Amino acid sequence: MIKDLFASTVQEMLEAEMDTHLGYAKHDKKNKDTKNRRNGHSKEKVVTSELGDFTVALPRDRQSELDSLIVKKHQKRMSSMEDQVIGLVTCMRAVSVRAI
Repeated sequence: MIKDLFASTVQEMLEAEMDTHLGYAKHDKKNKDTKNRRNGHSKEKVVTSELGDFTVALPRDRQSELDSLIVKKHQKRMSSMEDQVIGLVTCMRAVSVRAI
């Protein structure tokens, strides 16, 4: 159950990163102010030492400019759960600062 919760949290953070990167939420056409746009997802299997394996869908953009802070491109291993929680909090702070 914890693994599923962690995987869904990571997925939501990835989607939030894409929203912040593009400057508009998914399906929000009136606030779109960029030529770049979403371009599907890539499945990535991630291995954790404490929770085991899980799969995330990494969002892609047309211009391949998104560099995720949560799951880096071609990253297979995630550090311990405590490190990831600290990373998620750090990322959320960065995202909220960019939104201001």
